[in-house]
Amino acid sequence: MRKPVLLVAGFTAMALLLGGCASNLSGDSYSRDEARTVQNVRLGTIEYLRPVQIEGTKTPIGAGAGAAVGGIGGSTMGGGKGSYVLAVIGALAGGLIGAAAEEGLTRTQGVEITVREDDGTLRAYVQQVEPNEVFRVGERVRIMTVNGTSRVAH
Repeated sequence: MRKPVLLVAGFTAMALLLGGCASNLSGDSYSRDEARTVQNVRLGTIEYLRPVQIEGTKTPIGAGAGAAVGGIGGSTMGGGKGSYVLAVIGALAGGLIGAAAEEGLTRTQGVEITVREDDGTLRAYVQQVEPNEVFRVGERVRIMTVNGTSRVAH
């Protein structure tokens, strides 16, 4: 009875770990390096909006955590040499599941914002959707750029 509980607990811990690794791609989020840095600000008008998916992270953490949990879970099943075989199979399957779980848990809804800047330039920006910041076509916005990262804001 303890074996299934161990597997569920392991995958739950992995999901919590991966959820903490998600980065924020919203217009409201700044890295520590961007804070207190002068930004270039341009003004423009929104021409077009399109919903997009921003793919999740693909780091070795998800696959590694999944492989560890799967390997431990597999090794608790069977006996003798069979437990070694099941540990390897569990590690491989867990690694694949962990990588897919990391990508799925960190995937987010985004918006592609096409802006006609005041100098006539047409540019598109993609950022995470924020419920407190709704954009509309025809609306005037600011485009702030720091260290090569641009954000669209009201």
